[in-house]
Amino acid sequence: MKYKATFVMTLFGIALCLFNYSGLDPDNIFLFMFSIPVWLIEIVGDIHYFNVFVVYLLTVASYALLGRIGDYYRLRRRARS
Repeated sequence: MKYKATFVMTLFGIALCLFNYSGLDPDNIFLFMFSIPVWLIEIVGDIHYFNVFVVYLLTVASYALLGRIGDYYRLRRRARS
């Protein structure tokens, strides 16, 4: 699979958002620990003023981007050798 890290990281982002949305994370502990957009939002303001679905979308997109960056460097290193 060419984009394995992108796939895995996107699934992790989706799982994190579904776990939070399901109510199993009542204090948002896991979302606050693992969501990069939440970290950035907390620097400039309060998370409670933002739409939760936008935060979920940004979380999944940020994990997909991290996976894509990882795949880029992995494939680039493989092409050199």
